[in-house]
Amino acid sequence: MKNENKVLACVDQSRFAEYVADYAAWAARRMDAPLEFLHVIDRHPERGASDDRSGAIGIDAQEELLSKLSAEDEARSRNAREQGRVFLNSLRERALAAAAAHVDVRQRHGELEETVVEQAEGVRLLVLGRRGASAEATQRDLGRNVERVVRALNKPILTVSEAFKEPQRVMIAFDGGIVARRGIAMVAGSPLFRGLPIVLLMSGRERQDTSKQLEAAKTTLEVAGFVVTTLLVPGDAESVIATTVQEQAIDMLIMGAFGHSPLRSLLMGSKTTEVLRSSRIPTLLLR
Repeated sequence: MKNENKVLACVDQSRFAEYVADYAAWAARRMDAPLEFLHVIDRHPERGASDDRSGAIGIDAQEELLSKLSAEDEARSRNAREQGRVFLNSLRERALAAAAAHVDVRQRHGELEETVVEQAEGVRLLVLGRRGASAEATQRDLGRNVERVVRALNKPILTVSEAFKEPQRVMIAFDGGIVARRGIAMVAGSPLFRGLPIVLLMSGRERQDTSKQLEAAKTTLEVAGFVVTTLLVPGDAESVIATTVQEQAIDMLIMGAFGHSPLRSLLMGSKTTEVLRSSRIPTLLLR
């Protein structure tokens, strides 16, 4: 799908794909944008062989074995493509039933991060599950691809982890930084959240210009027609966000993502990762 404003939904064959599909269809409908589902088939899936092929073999036997392995790989690849085609078509039908107007599908072999970067041109919003097939198997609370994709792609990314619930109240975790200010402008200018009340939250240590920054962000949103509630709450950002989500019955969170280098995050941890691990509501990450 060649379009400058599409919603791109990354899916794998896990139960989380339906959650991604439903939120992607909701976003595409709100934004009046086409929707594309992307399924990436791993080129080198980890697998165990059913036959023991160890031991010394002659030249003729070796050629026969290589031929057999090649045929098995080709058959496995065809099977994966066919399963993926059926899987994608079911998601396409699901999105169309949810009133998404234009839905396309795409299947690629490769690594998710590299493929998403290759397909990023024309993407207005990426929708990604916070967990997938691998995380489901290992019971991780955050999939291994999430941080890599978010860091690699300079696009708004909606991460989801639970079954679809149409958002009624949105919260922006605002820190006054350049990414947060761009996020305010994006929300003000986008139809995605039009008509929904917004809670604008600042946490952490209060600075001299904190109130001024908060008021400026509120004004930008109000001029765009939003009803805005501002909150200034001291304390650790992760704890304050989690508490406020519960107290304010928030359905979707908007926040900046991974403001520090991967090395610093490795050494000191990442607030983004901590919030994603602790929060169950869909979270729109801004870069």
